[in-house]
Amino acid sequence: MNIRQQLNRQRVKHIVSSYQLGGQESNRFDSYLEELLQVYPHPLVELALIETLIDQWLTVPLIRGMEFLLQTHSKLKAWENQPIVSTITPEQFRQIAGLDPAPIFGSAGLPPACSILHPS
Repeated sequence: MNIRQQLNRQRVKHIVSSYQLGGQESNRFDSYLEELLQVYPHPLVELALIETLIDQWLTVPLIRGMEFLLQTHSKLKAWENQPIVSTITPEQFRQIAGLDPAPIFGSAGLPPACSILHPS
């Protein structure tokens, strides 16, 4: 694993740990998350995690664990068949994730224009 891949994984882990998204099923959650990271580019998984988090903020208690990842995966699947339309700005992403939004939004502030499955 090269340094870029390690950094990408650390960014995803940061989001998961910051909001304790693994829940009670951390082993199953980690396995499922790993599967998503094998199929989708890391920046899109990051964006989907944050978008799902925003969708769920009004739910008390916050949905975590496998249910959270199932909703994240649904968002990723939806993006396979339609343009990726983020509901947040790069600055909002930075505030929520505590991470640099450039790998997600690029320097122009828009999501990458590449395919989310097997990007070239």
